[in-house]
This record gives sequence, structure tokens and C-alpha cells, in this order.
Amino acid sequence: MAQPATVIAETKHLRLVQRNGWSFVQRTSTNRVACVIAQTPSGKVLLIEQYRRPVDATVIELPAGLVGDLGDQPNETIEHGAARELFEETGYVAGQWRQLANLASCPGLTDEETTMLLATELRKDGPGGGDENENIVVHEVPIEKVDGWLAKAAIDGKMIDGRVYAGLYLLRTVS
Repeated sequence: MAQPATVIAETKHLRLVQRNGWSFVQRTSTNRVACVIAQTPSGKVLLIEQYRRPVDATVIELPAGLVGDLGDQPNETIEHGAARELFEETGYVAGQWRQLANLASCPGLTDEETTMLLATELRKDGPGGGDENENIVVHEVPIEKVDGWLAKAAIDGKMIDGRVYAGLYLLRTVS
């Protein structure tokens, strides 16, 4: 059983802690993330693009977000958080959900856990684009062309979130 962590420094959203001689980062609100592999009925995968300050670059990602970070929903389920983020970021609603994997986001840096979920039976029900603090571009990429599409995005100077590759692997193993 892990010993309690000692807080070294804390900001509004992050804290630096130490446990057993190892320093790492925690979010102040939650350590749970839902990451959505969204497959349209026409065989496309939804990818999002947004600028990320920590890497000072535009990043191609899967729709994803924190779960249980909203003050009025501290006990939010992974499925509810995933559905909320999918709609907020892409404007899509899923009729079918399936949890595929639980991943350590970056275990040498943070205790954050990512749950990968497959969303199918999608229907467009809103504009997407993120909340008032986000400027998200949604891409619908045919699954058979996604590898080339990602390679071109990288050549064009965009970073690719590693969860995209994990999500595509998982999608291909369940299809």
C-alpha cells in the first residue's frame, strides 16, 4: 500500500508531491481521464486538433477530458465524462460505449489514469469545438486512410498525442 504523498507545491490545477523519495505531479481535481475512440457509421475516426501550451504546438488528439473534475459532479462515471467530452469537443453523441483499456498516462511523472473507450453508433447533435477556453478543430478521417493522414499532419509540424496510436491499435484489435 502506498504511503501518503507530501505536497511540495500547489497551484489552482496542479500539485507537486513526493512519496517514498519520488516527486511527481497530481491534478488538484481528479486523476481520471476518459479518452474516446469515436467511430462513425461510415467508417471514420474522429480526431481533434488544438494548440497545447505545455508543448507549444498544435496537437492531434482523440476526444478526451478529465472525469469528476466539475464541482457539481465529483462522482461522475467514466462513461458520463466520456460522453460529455465527446459532445463538447466534437458535437457527436454515441449510442454504444465499450471500455477497452485502462492506461497509465505517464507513470514517471503523474498518477493520472486514462480509460480508453470505444464510441459507436454516432450521430452529430451539436457544433463541437470545445468550451469557451478551447478552440478545437474536428477531423473525420476514414480509418483506412488515418495512418497517412497522421503522417502528413506530423510532416506539417503538428504533434500527435500518443493516445491516438494506442486508440487506433485498440480499434483495430476489436474490429
